Amino acid sequence: MKIIPKLLTLPITLLFSISFGIFAQESNYPNKNIRFIIPFPAAGPTDILGRVIGQKLSERLGQAVVIENRAGGNGTIGAELVAKAAPDGYTIMLTTSGVVTVNPTLTKVQFDTLRDFIPVIMTSTLSSVLVVNPALGVNSVQDFIQLAKSKPGSLNYASSGSGSTSHLAMEQFNRMADVKIVRIPYKGAAPAVNDLLSGNVQVMLMGLTTVLPFIQAGKLTAIGVSSNKPSPVAPNIPTITGSGLPGFEASNWLGFFVPTNTPTSIVNKLNSEIYQIIQLPEVKVRLSKDGFEPVTQNSPTQFKEFLTGEINRWSKIVKELAITAE
Repeated sequence: MKIIPKLLTLPITLLFSISFGIFAQESNYPNKNIRFIIPFPAAGPTDILGRVIGQKLSERLGQAVVIENRAGGNGTIGAELVAKAAPDGYTIMLTTSGVVTVNPTLTKVQFDTLRDFIPVIMTSTLSSVLVVNPALGVNSVQDFIQLAKSKPGSLNYASSGSGSTSHLAMEQFNRMADVKIVRIPYKGAAPAVNDLLSGNVQVMLMGLTTVLPFIQAGKLTAIGVSSNKPSPVAPNIPTITGSGLPGFEASNWLGFFVPTNTPTSIVNKLNSEIYQIIQLPEVKVRLSKDGFEPVTQNSPTQFKEFLTGEINRWSKIVKELAITAE
């Protein structure tokens, strides 16, 4: 007996009605408030970027963009919420690279990045800088490596969040420089920076704009940025890869994601609108002050290809370094 798919047995008028309803929903998008889920506390870099883009997107689309900070689990709580949301374009996540590339390799999370999300657009990169307490008396990456080699296991680095990009980057630094700097974990960036300033820890890889005021005041010494080129925010700080540790790179990037099965037309619309927003002169100026470097080309397809490469790269690093979540 030939089995006929149930959908094909529906009256043609009903099939047309269903198809027209889906088309109308997509073509009328958006017709209600849009939620930006930020999986981190307010006032941090991701929140700042989300509010700048959210305001402009609201103006362009004629609908309110509501920012919801769903912090916890090093970003995984907010990500899990979005993964389970309706795929209609009204729940959008803005997050950092670590949440969708590193966390799933270290902890049991309720989402699979490539299965449960559609990458919409990578908006920007955010420079990180290796900073040391001035009491160490070092002013370059090479000086720091030599000091660490002379005192194996006696220097400590601060890390906020197990499995964060900074955590993995510092373990990668240990391996590439053949040194042993001991990790001291913290629950957040603020207490970590405070202990670095007081000398309880000696070094930290941190977002540049977070520690820039301390660098400018002479309270911390910047010895290298983790990107493959100097940051426009502080172009006088050399790169780590160009300062004696070739191949070292640990850039932090930010991007938008929607749940899987979100219509392609909506994904493309969001990509186009957000791309145009981050190219606006006033937005570029605003974001550059906070250390963001806008990405110039990024289609959903390009973003997915890049994301897949990043997941594979960090998975390999986690395995090679035998890093586990505490």
